[in-house]
Amino acid sequence: MKFSELELEDKVLEALDAMRFDECTPIQEQAIPLILQGRDLIAVAQTGTGKTAAYLLPIINKLCKGDHQQEVINCIIMSPTRELAQQIDQQMEGFSYFMPVSSVAVYGGNDGTLFEQQKRGLTLGADVVIATPGRLISHINLGYVDLSHVSYFILDEADRMLDMGFSEDIMQIVKYLPKDRQTIMFSATMPSKIQQLAKTILNNPAEIKLSVSKPAEKIVQAAYVCYERQKLNIVQSLFAEEVPERVIIFVSSKIKVKEVTRALKVMKLNVGEMHSDLEQPQREFIMREFKSGRINILVATDIVARGIDIDDIRLVINFDVPHDSEDYVHRIGRTARANNDGVAITFISEKEQSNFKNIENFLEKEIYKIPVPSHLGEAPEYAPRSNGNRGRSGNFRNKSKGPRTNHSGQK
Repeated sequence: MKFSELELEDKVLEALDAMRFDECTPIQEQAIPLILQGRDLIAVAQTGTGKTAAYLLPIINKLCKGDHQQEVINCIIMSPTRELAQQIDQQMEGFSYFMPVSSVAVYGGNDGTLFEQQKRGLTLGADVVIATPGRLISHINLGYVDLSHVSYFILDEADRMLDMGFSEDIMQIVKYLPKDRQTIMFSATMPSKIQQLAKTILNNPAEIKLSVSKPAEKIVQAAYVCYERQKLNIVQSLFAEEVPERVIIFVSSKIKVKEVTRALKVMKLNVGEMHSDLEQPQREFIMREFKSGRINILVATDIVARGIDIDDIRLVINFDVPHDSEDYVHRIGRTARANNDGVAITFISEKEQSNFKNIENFLEKEIYKIPVPSHLGEAPEYAPRSNGNRGRSGNFRNKSKGPRTNHSGQK
């Protein structure tokens, strides 16, 4: 379906045309009409399916009609991370280019100028506030935020927000909102805690569920079955002769990010780290260095890495096996973008074998196992214990993905 077939205002279609968005993605085709109708909605969809545009376009469409009060906050969009909040705000600017719809992104950081800018947007009544839960609560507690006119409340990546411990913050924010608002929730999975949250804050919602996609065929997938202590040495052997221009190494925690980064620097590799202990200016500096090629290896966690939106990543290394299939698909989907080829390599320790077998079950294929270099010593055999069909179910802890934009309006 084309965007022009939806009941969108001419100015919204002009913005889409200027951004060269023509065809709807499946989530946009299903969600936009329901949101335009005023229905509460819960949608299960991965990042990369175009979900950001699926809720921004109908909300901007409603706001540009002039039926809402001026100089008040009309819409709140909750985001789990500052990186995603920034990306939503950037897309908001593009879609609302031809319309007098204002927005402000509200997220953490120690920049006093940034805080004052956020305060100004909140007190003057930006139409759309895109916020991380903790920072919005901080502003609310200072007494100058009026949420009594909010017509639209959107939770993006709701499962990730709950995983990060934002449940109480979300419920505290809900207390300040009118009961007759329209509430929209996007989540990559539908565990029981998301179902309970939906029952609490949504009113007779419509439901959309898209199946999890498989990795792109252009991605060459392989794995090393190894001992945990061999992982760093395998990295060193991979980069002994040449380091690809852009490499992301995913690890399981911010503590491990620091450990792996230190070890790679000792190996004289050109590496940067991305984790939640960094201040926002530090994160932005690292991303600029990575995008420019001055840093060619980035070590990161899943949550922080959502803000990475680069088309020419050549190699993804899963230093630790992801917790579930969707995280695996999301991680390796960072490569082979924009018609480029890409390689994804996973290191599988003894304790991680069952988890990786679940991923293979989900992919319905066996990933090729590269022999560990002989000079690194003997490696364990790949003999995972059965864990049922957990890898096929899709009911996992947390999902994600870094969004991107293409000519179909997909993000």
